[in-house]
Amino acid sequence: MRKQYTLKWGSHRLELGERTCVMGVVNVTPDSFSDGGRFYSPDAAIDQGEKLIADGADILDIGGESTRPFSDEVSERDELERVIPVIEALAGRTGIPISIDTTKAAVARRALEAGASIINDVSALRVDPQMTAIAAEFDVPVMLMHMLGTPKTMQESPVYDDVVADIKQFLDQAVSKAVNAGIARERIIIDPGIGFGKTLEHNLLLINNVFELKTIDVPILIGPSRKAFLRNLLKEEGIEDISPDLPIVETGTQAAVAVAVTRGAHIVRVHDVADTRATVKIVDAIVNA
Repeated sequence: MRKQYTLKWGSHRLELGERTCVMGVVNVTPDSFSDGGRFYSPDAAIDQGEKLIADGADILDIGGESTRPFSDEVSERDELERVIPVIEALAGRTGIPISIDTTKAAVARRALEAGASIINDVSALRVDPQMTAIAAEFDVPVMLMHMLGTPKTMQESPVYDDVVADIKQFLDQAVSKAVNAGIARERIIIDPGIGFGKTLEHNLLLINNVFELKTIDVPILIGPSRKAFLRNLLKEEGIEDISPDLPIVETGTQAAVAVAVTRGAHIVRVHDVADTRATVKIVDAIVNA
């Protein structure tokens, strides 16, 4: 049984544990691995955000810098130009919390001022030393993710002594550092970073052992959606890769989501909210029976 948590901040409230929270992804980038830049224009991104809301998203996660393997960094100016118009538009049209997916404190600040209310930092506050202060100042939930290296280097040769134990230790320390720097513990969510500096086997082990993270005693987020490890398992022999938006990849995503929830995930980050809502509704009923 998952431990239950209540996140309350501003006008928002998330009850985590009895029901799985679904975070819908909006990539405002030209080079996202998952959608090939289909939502790069503000209008397309806004339309996609509205669709995910209608499909039942509990959180919208908006990002303007691709973190796919081997991707290059984006300038602060470009990132702001991509995400701020989208956040402003969607914040005025929905009551659900909007997360800004960024490692830059200046982008986080502008996004929070524009209507975002969660920080999703794939570097666990390590890239920008000002990010911790922004999170503490605005008193919003912060998602701390494990990543080995940077998006540019993370998939070169990821090695761990014990992937589950190593990442658990990293996340435990990241939470302690955040709390010591002034971020309230009840505002912290952890993410083991599926696909971020992990081999196929590492990702499978992490999903199968999500429950090992529960002793850190904060909500757990898992993001397996359309990731390369799924595509590698599903592709035919001799084929280098398959398209992330194929129906078979979505089926694989839902399988990973289902296992992650049974193992203790509180939040799942996905591209297809409608399918995921159906999956977690059934899995939650089974887990809670």
